[in-house]
Amino acid sequence: MGTVTSLVLLVAVLGLVAWGRVPDLLVAGTGAVVVVATGLVGLDEVGDTLDRLAPTLAFLAAVFVLAEVARDAGLFRAAGTWMGERGHTSRQLVVAVSAVAVLVTVLMSLDATAVLFTPVVVMLVAQRGTRPDPPLLATTQLANASSSLLPVSNLTNLLVFSATGLSFGGFALRMALPTLAASSVVVGTALRSDGRVRALSPTADDHEPIHLDGFAWFVVAAIGILTVAFFVGSALGVAPAWIALGGVAIVAAVALARRRATANVLLRAAAPTFLLFVVALAVVVQAAVDHGLGDAARDILPTGDGLVALLGMALLAAVLANLVNNVPATLVLASVVPAGSTALLLAMLLGVNVGPNLTYTGSLATLLWRRAVRAAGVEPSRGAFFRFALFATPLALVLSTLSLWLTLQVTG
Repeated sequence: MGTVTSLVLLVAVLGLVAWGRVPDLLVAGTGAVVVVATGLVGLDEVGDTLDRLAPTLAFLAAVFVLAEVARDAGLFRAAGTWMGERGHTSRQLVVAVSAVAVLVTVLMSLDATAVLFTPVVVMLVAQRGTRPDPPLLATTQLANASSSLLPVSNLTNLLVFSATGLSFGGFALRMALPTLAASSVVVGTALRSDGRVRALSPTADDHEPIHLDGFAWFVVAAIGILTVAFFVGSALGVAPAWIALGGVAIVAAVALARRRATANVLLRAAAPTFLLFVVALAVVVQAAVDHGLGDAARDILPTGDGLVALLGMALLAAVLANLVNNVPATLVLASVVPAGSTALLLAMLLGVNVGPNLTYTGSLATLLWRRAVRAAGVEPSRGAFFRFALFATPLALVLSTLSLWLTLQVTG
């Protein structure tokens, strides 16, 4: 009974979240209350979940605030101008959009790409009069495919980073070639889907210089310094969450002092409801793990660090991510993969980061992207989405996993 109840609750929560008509926190929060009230998860386990997730949630809040300050400073508008200047043809525009999407994802997380960068691309394709599908599909696909490079690029990475036993730099070193492989497949697919090269209509802004004021350059410098600090701090044993919180506290203080943001804006930017949603979802997932899902995953878990094992792990993670979303899939698999199994954990991350590109519901970032493009009235058709996904995702997953295996032969 516990197995059936926990799995039905998990499926119901994920289905309602994917539907998008009921607030995510209300859905997951109700599910969490039910599993606790029925004894499927004890209060001690809830406390353990909070302790385990606290550093990750603190880091996410800091990154969300930094991304909002960057938006208010005009960095995303400047990125739109830069892309427009270089997008003289449809394919040049796809390349420019892809480059910025990767940069935003790597430095500010895939959620910043989905929520803050997508509207910039929407506005750009409208101004240039180009087909919206290739650049918009490249945006969402790259938000996932390029999110494996740094521990800070994706919530999934943060959830398992400590279990890998790697430093910040060690993680980036091992995931660099896989991320390049996956991202290259996505960009190539976007260019392929664009068809023949088309010259784009010039706009009045084409020759306007990009103006960034002193505060904007301060934010750019802060992002660069924080990125370096993550590498240095990890080598010194300082958790990324502390570095992010310290750096963003300084940025937020400057923004407030210069009246570039208000306390209410920064508080909303920290997305407390989303963070509570992640906690509630983790509690619902814990119930399913405790009552059969964990054992089932453990029974089919690949072992070893050979190429076949890594491909099996990536495939398993991708399938699970597309069935139950990548965050729950990460929580389930992280509970059964032994800590220190570096190769398997990295392959798992490729599965839950690249693999979810196959469906709308595989990644929270894709759901956020879909809401943004739907609200703007430029959502690519289902056919266009799935044609792109079916061509790019399997190839990207295989090539990125092969790249990981090759990298591990050198780095260990």
